[in-house]
Amino acid sequence: MNKALIVILAAVMIDAIGIGLIFPILPALLREVAHQSQVAPLFGLMLALYSAMQFLFSPVLGVLSDRYGRRPVLLVSLAGAAIDYLIMAFAPDLWMLVLGRAIAGITSANIAVATAYMTDISEESQRAKRFGYFHAMFGIGFIIGPILGGLLSEVWIRAPFLAAALFNAANFALALFVLPESRKGDSSARFELRNLNPFRPLGWAFTFKALLPLMAIFVIMNFVGTMYGTVWALFGEDMFAWSGLMIGLSLGVFGVFHAGAQAFLTGPAAARLGEKGAFLAGMAFEVVALLILAVATQGWILFALGPLFALGGIGMPALQSLTTRQVDGDNQGKLQGVLASLVSLASVFGPLAFSAVYFAVKPSWPGAVWVFGAAVYLLAIPLLLSLRSTSGPTSGRATGSG
Repeated sequence: MNKALIVILAAVMIDAIGIGLIFPILPALLREVAHQSQVAPLFGLMLALYSAMQFLFSPVLGVLSDRYGRRPVLLVSLAGAAIDYLIMAFAPDLWMLVLGRAIAGITSANIAVATAYMTDISEESQRAKRFGYFHAMFGIGFIIGPILGGLLSEVWIRAPFLAAALFNAANFALALFVLPESRKGDSSARFELRNLNPFRPLGWAFTFKALLPLMAIFVIMNFVGTMYGTVWALFGEDMFAWSGLMIGLSLGVFGVFHAGAQAFLTGPAAARLGEKGAFLAGMAFEVVALLILAVATQGWILFALGPLFALGGIGMPALQSLTTRQVDGDNQGKLQGVLASLVSLASVFGPLAFSAVYFAVKPSWPGAVWVFGAAVYLLAIPLLLSLRSTSGPTSGRATGSG
């Protein structure tokens, strides 16, 4: 494993830790700053605002990294995140927290640049395996972040913001002193205001027919992926009377298995089954796990399903690798920006949809929400099968500077 790969994976994990640190304390902090006990609508707004900023700015950062290089865009976003979290740690008013959360969403859009960097340094045959590493490290960060944030909040409710600032500062130093540039971009490129239009890269992607089914699959997979964060805790409380500790342990088991499968199984699965085959296999495992979960009557079943859910985790890295084959090197940042933007869009609407479904089915059969999620997953199958006639490893690729 080369140095650049190790550094970018470490940076991704540190980034995820910094993001996850805030989740455990945000509701309590909102109650403190807003001076009200019922903050659920405000909490939902903060989550939606964060994802909306990612949606708007992921394509922008992706395009800028194509034109000016990955490294400078990463450095600016990481420095901005460190400063933003430091300000949020001492923000006395609600409007400052809301503004700070919006800025945090903008800076976290650098995940598009990180995935473009990963594509730059990886041969096509290595991408599925390396995207598995990428998602695994991000998952590990999201396991560590909330746990650490919860512990720090016992000391001071704003301490996680200071920790997030330190993690982003460490990430900045790592990128500044160790991370080499993977693609210098066009040194003669001039700054143009039209590059800041977040819908311009989306328009580019929508004109390329081979990308349309892949983007639709990305939306479906990430839309359903929000179901776990939205419903898992509610389901555990309602069905099994779980405490916060049990919910945290179950999510930790889920995360560990999921990260392990993405790191160690995606590459071999893609090599043996092909990227489409690995994606279908991952989907099959996850749908079976969801259907079992729907009829679970004992809490231990959720822990036992960890390995089965983990096998479902091989699908997304395989899909991401398949998607990179459709675009040439000059447009990888733009493509990853579009994909990150679509993920963020799914993260805005997914929690709203699944919370509504859960509360609708809860009186009669709470597990029906998992069946609903599995049904939405299955919509991706005809889209994937349609790729036979529209794309493939040797098909034509999107080109042009946009």
